[in-house]
Amino acid sequence: MTFDVDAVRAQFPALKSGSARFDAPGGTQTPQPVIDAIAETMAGPLANRGVTTEGERNAEAVVSGARRALADLLGADPRGIVFGRSSTQLAYDLSRTLAKSWVPGDEVVVSRLDHDSNIRPWIQAADAVGATVRWADFDPATGELTPGHVAEVLSARTRLVAVTAASNLIGTRPDIPAVADVVHRAGALLHVDAVHYASHAAVDLPGLGADFLVCSPYKFLGPHLGVLASRPELLETLRPDKLLPSTDAVPERFELGTLPYELLAGACAAVDFLAGLAPGADGTRRERLLAAFEVIEAHEDALRARIEEGLAALGAVTSHSRAAHRTPTLLLTLAGRSVTAASRYLAEHGIDAPAGSFYALEASRRLGLGDEGGLRIGLAPYNSAEDVDRLLETLSGFLDSSSATG
Repeated sequence: MTFDVDAVRAQFPALKSGSARFDAPGGTQTPQPVIDAIAETMAGPLANRGVTTEGERNAEAVVSGARRALADLLGADPRGIVFGRSSTQLAYDLSRTLAKSWVPGDEVVVSRLDHDSNIRPWIQAADAVGATVRWADFDPATGELTPGHVAEVLSARTRLVAVTAASNLIGTRPDIPAVADVVHRAGALLHVDAVHYASHAAVDLPGLGADFLVCSPYKFLGPHLGVLASRPELLETLRPDKLLPSTDAVPERFELGTLPYELLAGACAAVDFLAGLAPGADGTRRERLLAAFEVIEAHEDALRARIEEGLAALGAVTSHSRAAHRTPTLLLTLAGRSVTAASRYLAEHGIDAPAGSFYALEASRRLGLGDEGGLRIGLAPYNSAEDVDRLLETLSGFLDSSSATG
């Protein structure tokens, strides 16, 4: 299947600004159908969910439709889809709920590869009940986090392991099914951060072996909210803190307060938009999504190869994204030059590529980059070969400029 990037780009109003956007790991731009879905939902009658008035029915339809859409995206059961303000908020809520059953001597494993939202909530929940935190390391030379890295810190007291499916800093994609195998053999639960992963690859909750998985639609062309996916029967065993009059039904027992209906409509539209990116694909929405991600991965990997080839010709550039399996996300440092100055220079020339550690503080420090991090180049379906050529030309100009050390 061919990927018509020009046709895709035409559906993103933000791209009319003329900037070449390489900031997708921090949040993608929004296509017109998603914008329309949000606006139309807010323009129509809305009320608390129910069956009596039009507004109640509209709200109920939006929520049920969004659960089905995200279940299709993640290969999950709609009854196991929980919505929240962000993946960070969902991780905090879940960690506090699970920690109710932890006692001193129990252990929680976090990884140095992860975004802090999949580290700090678990550390703080463990500290609150006297549980022990153990760290799974990764190899800074290769960027790899292996099942062995996880296995060596597991014990009979391990209750939960939190690990990323793809590093938002360097793109590493650990072998999550193999990690799940060692975690489950130890009798522990596995919480997977798929915020970065779900932007670039088809997610299959059962195939990954995750007990819990979080993602954020604003990373895959949708609005700002968080999604937790799990097995309904597992959610049934958990008792989060909630208001007395609120429902105890799963998954609603985990959703605190009124849901943002307009954002759920936008998330549903984003899933539908993604499902339409494979020309000629038919079948169920899930089948079209699987076909679409094959096309997306091929397009993004080709652009990544084009960037890497161009960077190799520039010299003075070190890429810390080296894992065998990774997303199209490159973290760069520049010999003797400031990555902050590089980001500023690129922005002045219409190239959006931020510098920093991007909340992956542990990973940045493990790579020897401290809290400063690097220059991050991240791709999305709407990036083009012309974007890449502009990036490479402008970065070359920076390396030759007097501002390179600023």
